[in-house]
Amino acid sequence: MNRPPETQPRTGTPYLHQMEYSGYLDRLLDLVTMPGDYDFKAIYQTMAELCKLLRVSKGVTSFYRSPQHERLGKVEEFIGYDSGKPSKLISRERVVMPSLMIGQCDVYLEEGQEPWTPAETERISRIQHLMLSFLSKNRLGNEIERLTFYDDDGYLNIRYFLRFLRERAASGRMNGMVAARFNIRHFSGLNQELGRMSCNILMNNFIRELRDLIGAEGVVCRLGGDNFVLACRADQVTVIRERFEHSSVLYDKDTGKCADIHCAAGFFIIPDGYGDVDDILNKIMAAYDTARNGGRDEIVFANEDILSEKDKILQIQQMFKPAIENEEFLVYYQPKIDVFGNRLSGAEALCRWRHNGVIIPPVDFIPVLERSLDICLLDFYMLDHVCQDIRRWLDEGRDAVRVSVNLSRKHMVDADLFDHIVEIIDRNQVPHEYIEIELTETTTDVEFRELKNIVQKLQRVGISASVDDFGIGYSSLNLLREIPWNVLKVDKSFLPGDCSDEQNRNSVLFKYVIAMARELGLECVAEGVETREQVEALRENACNLAQGFYYDRPLPVETFEKRLAQVEYPVM
Repeated sequence: MNRPPETQPRTGTPYLHQMEYSGYLDRLLDLVTMPGDYDFKAIYQTMAELCKLLRVSKGVTSFYRSPQHERLGKVEEFIGYDSGKPSKLISRERVVMPSLMIGQCDVYLEEGQEPWTPAETERISRIQHLMLSFLSKNRLGNEIERLTFYDDDGYLNIRYFLRFLRERAASGRMNGMVAARFNIRHFSGLNQELGRMSCNILMNNFIRELRDLIGAEGVVCRLGGDNFVLACRADQVTVIRERFEHSSVLYDKDTGKCADIHCAAGFFIIPDGYGDVDDILNKIMAAYDTARNGGRDEIVFANEDILSEKDKILQIQQMFKPAIENEEFLVYYQPKIDVFGNRLSGAEALCRWRHNGVIIPPVDFIPVLERSLDICLLDFYMLDHVCQDIRRWLDEGRDAVRVSVNLSRKHMVDADLFDHIVEIIDRNQVPHEYIEIELTETTTDVEFRELKNIVQKLQRVGISASVDDFGIGYSSLNLLREIPWNVLKVDKSFLPGDCSDEQNRNSVLFKYVIAMARELGLECVAEGVETREQVEALRENACNLAQGFYYDRPLPVETFEKRLAQVEYPVM
């Protein structure tokens, strides 16, 4: 529609040119109802012409996200026209939308002007309702956009990420792009150290720095918590990787305090012409899983080996529940030998998986199950089957020994862990002195408190507790000081060996670790004993129990039962 010619408003007279008013109104209607993006410049210009024509000195449309925002004065304003002259509020229209968002349109008359005529008032009211309708539509669209593509903290979400990739693929602009999935490592520890508010600022600053580096050609989106995805140009990967490996990020601008951040990340370099967005997501997830759980680099690029590993992981996860139901998991027992009397004094229960007549080694399935709470189900299965064996040995009149059963760190989230352990043991009618619960060193304060709690409860009912792999965690001495263990299992890395400087240091460490444990009244078990020289070192340092290939590998139950009947233990 052609724009009406410029006219001077007839100030102070009720006469209006209907054609001029109708022309501007039709244009405004076209502008606020047309599909696609709004031409706000044209809307402003048309509103200004209407205001001049209707003797409106100022028109303001306001938006509140909620009644609470209205009470707090948190407003977004759309000033359609302002003559800049002293004015007074004459008319206000207000609407509460179904979403409880509030729209308000205020119209002002220049001071000293004659009041509007009824015809002017009617036309002004029509414009107010039109602008409120436009505001409602526009803001509702914005709110839908926000709810769809942003999370509660204002970060773009995974839906936006997928839309971004699909739009680039559809327009042929995916060439030269890289996608990544990343996690801020140990962020929960930073939360405990700095506080939630400071950590929110820290994360926001870090993500803003990444967005600034990537620019308009890329995007950073949040999956939840401290987990994110991004897309950027391939030539930006080096600088992004450097940021992931180490960034010093400001969290308190008043004091200038910063915190170090590093990330685990999985990257996928998108081939030219590639447009399978779902597969891109799968690839960065697989690469990230390897970075997070693989025990290697924390920055990993997707390749065929990783994708094959992901398929193997999925296969193990799918096979697990049926395998539990079919009792495919077997208990193997590795003997613990008294090095002074050469007698069987205990055993550790270890898991083997027999599927279709083939033994699947633990290294192929334990790390996979550790990714979820499946490992807890397996641990309870093992405890139950160990208790069944012990009960049978006692019923058959055998000289049963105490058996240690490993529990994963994943159990620390179980508030009823102690009850579950005792229920399994008592259901099988096994005296508590025949069970030892073997726990691993923890890495967080929360886990440490739960670990201390469970060990204390076990001791009260006569169930032994041992700390596994002592010496390779970050808080080993604190574990001994705070938690009343019964047994200390010394990691094989401490065992003396050859005459190198490193092994000499190991000998010193081993000597004092054993002496300290004995002073605390702990029973000591050395793991990974493989040579006669190591056995002699155990005797010299008064470490009475040995576990390792020098005596026996993990044994199936039938073979172990034969060992129970022997007076002196055979040496391999």
